[in-house]
Amino acid sequence: MATSVTAEDLKKLRLMLSLLNEQAQPNANALIEIVRDVPLLSLNIKTLGYDLARRLAQALPPATDTAPRHVGLTCKASIQADIESDWAAHWCAQLQIPVVFHRKVWELAYVLQAIFENGHMRPGARGLGFGCGVEPIPSYLASCGVSVTMTDLALEQATAAGWSSTNQHATGLNAAFRPHLVEREAFDELVSLRYVDMNAIPGDLIDYDFCWSVCALEHLGTLRRGLAFVENSLRTLKPGGLSVHTTELNINADGPTIDNWPTVLFQKRHFEELATALRASGHYVAELDFFLGDQPMDRFVDLPPYHHDLPRELAEWIGDPLHLKVGTDGFPCTCFGLVIRKAA
Repeated sequence: MATSVTAEDLKKLRLMLSLLNEQAQPNANALIEIVRDVPLLSLNIKTLGYDLARRLAQALPPATDTAPRHVGLTCKASIQADIESDWAAHWCAQLQIPVVFHRKVWELAYVLQAIFENGHMRPGARGLGFGCGVEPIPSYLASCGVSVTMTDLALEQATAAGWSSTNQHATGLNAAFRPHLVEREAFDELVSLRYVDMNAIPGDLIDYDFCWSVCALEHLGTLRRGLAFVENSLRTLKPGGLSVHTTELNINADGPTIDNWPTVLFQKRHFEELATALRASGHYVAELDFFLGDQPMDRFVDLPPYHHDLPRELAEWIGDPLHLKVGTDGFPCTCFGLVIRKAA
C-alpha cells in the first residue's frame, strides 16, 4: 500500500542530508557521511580535468599561417584529435578564438569545415542558421560574402524555455554582430533575423545552399522531433544543398536515454536509423563514425555542478570550463556532428 510523504518527512530528510545539525555542528548521521563528500569528488575531477586541458592546449604549436583544406568530414563525435588538428586550428584562427579543449569550439569548427568542404563559403551563397542565439557563425559567414538568415525562438518562447536568462538567445541582430569579424555595413546588408520554431519551419524558407544548427535539435522536446527536424531542414535547401548539425550523443549505446524533456539525448541507433531513412530517399549522409577517442581529454567526463551553477568565487578559482564530454542527468555525453546533402 502506497504511503504519502509528509512535510515532516521531508524536513527530517533535509536535516539528515545537511552538512550541519541544528547546533551548527558537523552532521554525524550515517546518510550524510555517505553523501557529503560527493560534491568534493566532483570538484576534484573537474579541477584536474580542466588543468590537464589547459596544459595540453598550451603545448599545441601556434596556429600561424593556417589555411583551409578538405579533410573528408564524417558524421562523428568530438574528440581530442580534432581539437589538435590543423583544420580546427584554422577555424579558430578565423573566428579569432583560442584553440582550447571545449565542446563548443569543436562544434563551431565542425560546422565551418563542413560548409567549406561543400563549396558554400563564397560570395553569393545563401545560408540558413537554426537556433543561432549569440554564436559568431553569422558574422563570419557575412565576412566571406555569404548571405545569412539566422533564426531563433520568439522572445516569449525563449524566455519560457530559460534561454534568455542564460544569454543564449538572439534578442536582435546585435546579439550576433561581431565587429572583430565583419564590418557593420556588410553585416547589416547580408544578415537577417527570423523568429522560427524549429518544430514548424515556415514554408517560405527555401532555396538555400546550406543550413546549420549548433547544439539546438536536442532541445525540441522529444527524440522524434529532433530527428524530424533534420529531415525537415532539407526542405529549405536547393537540390544538392548541405545540412550540417551538431547535437548531443549519449555515449552509452544501449540501455535507457532521456526523451520527452527539455534536453534529450540521442544514441548511436537513432543516427543509424536516420541515416538509413535519408539514404533510402536518395540523400547523401557522410559516413557514421562513433569513435570516442583514446586520448586523455576523450576520457575525461566533466560533472555537475557546471560554471553557471557555481558560486562566483569558486568558478573563478577553478577557471574556464574545458571538456569534450560531460555528465547530463547521469548520462555520459559528447557532441556529435551530422553532414547531409540533399538529393540532387
